[in-house]
Amino acid sequence: MQTKEQLTAWIDAHFDEQVAFLQKVIQVPTDTPPGNNAPHADAVAHMVEAFGWQAEKHVVPTQQVRDYGMESITNLIIRRPYGAGGPTVALNAHGDVVPPGEGWTKPPYGGVIEDGYIYGRAAAVSKCDFSTYIFAVRALEALGVPLTGALELHFTYDEEFGGLLGPGWLLEQKLTKPDFVIAAGFSYNIVTAHNACLQLEITVHGKSGHGAMPETGHDALQAANKILNAIYGQLPELKKIKSKVAGIDSPTMLVGRIDGGTNTNVVPGKVVMKMDRRMIPDEDPVAVEAQVRKLIEDAVKGEPGIRLEIKRLLLSHALRPLPGSEKLVESLQKNGRDVIGEEIIAQGTPLYADARLYGEAGIPAVLYGAGPRTVPESNAKKADEKLALEDLRRATKVVALTLFDFLHA
Repeated sequence: MQTKEQLTAWIDAHFDEQVAFLQKVIQVPTDTPPGNNAPHADAVAHMVEAFGWQAEKHVVPTQQVRDYGMESITNLIIRRPYGAGGPTVALNAHGDVVPPGEGWTKPPYGGVIEDGYIYGRAAAVSKCDFSTYIFAVRALEALGVPLTGALELHFTYDEEFGGLLGPGWLLEQKLTKPDFVIAAGFSYNIVTAHNACLQLEITVHGKSGHGAMPETGHDALQAANKILNAIYGQLPELKKIKSKVAGIDSPTMLVGRIDGGTNTNVVPGKVVMKMDRRMIPDEDPVAVEAQVRKLIEDAVKGEPGIRLEIKRLLLSHALRPLPGSEKLVESLQKNGRDVIGEEIIAQGTPLYADARLYGEAGIPAVLYGAGPRTVPESNAKKADEKLALEDLRRATKVVALTLFDFLHA
């Protein structure tokens, strides 16, 4: 039997074990917030011991995690060194998830299997790729052929907060410096670029007053309304800005949350808004942040009794292709054609992910893993998130074949 056929046959033979492994990964909750994610890392570290693997546990200092807005983070690195002379390829998936929310017909942490699908929070993004990557590596090693270089599995736990204490922290602590990275995907496509993201918290301070005598106060909500009008008034201008990156259209901007006021009959003395500005890879994040801050400040300039605080919650940079990423794309596309029987598109996405942090460190990175044809059909981050088991099987084969291309002697 040909080597690559042996590789895919091993994945078929061990697929029931792979699905059971994914069920266990889904069944340990990692809602972020609150972000108490160390127990999941401990569980995964214990699970891989069954394969004879040792997972390094890298605990992020508690105070740093709490200042960040989470409770606990333990990032894992599993190192698999082979012969001298080859590259180090890292595979990164994140274990933190958005809370399940309402509307589920299956238990969000059940890992229920029905009609060829597995259901659960992060079944499609991105606990599935804990399973994809681990079983791709196991299949490669089971071949028993000479390999050069090394593999690293990075399982990190703060992508929903931006990744700074996940891949960002591992890189900053100089715990890793791979030559190539494949990070968790969310559809058949290979993602080679993604948007940047700016999130701001805008606090409008006014002065409370009795509803019967509103002139005694300074209405923070009226001022906040002017800011809202300014933000949403910009949307037609943003639509005119077009990205040169395939798969990415225009920048977007919205206010996702508003809190304020004390009672129905009281002039609101304080309003807090949280806004999100997605930046296409062609934009300069520093310039965009300055523009957005000016837009907000100008909206209430000269308003009596109104004071503004603007706090940056997140500034994530775009992922852009680096020299070397084309090798990852070529191999994934070739193997995708062989396994899936169709052309796998490489393009940008308007989403953002923590893979950008590898790119910022000069490491070529692409996103590819188990996922459906399009993100919406998986219900990712919504109720009844699901993944077709056949897509898990196929992605595992594509990744395993790509690792073979990079590491076989």
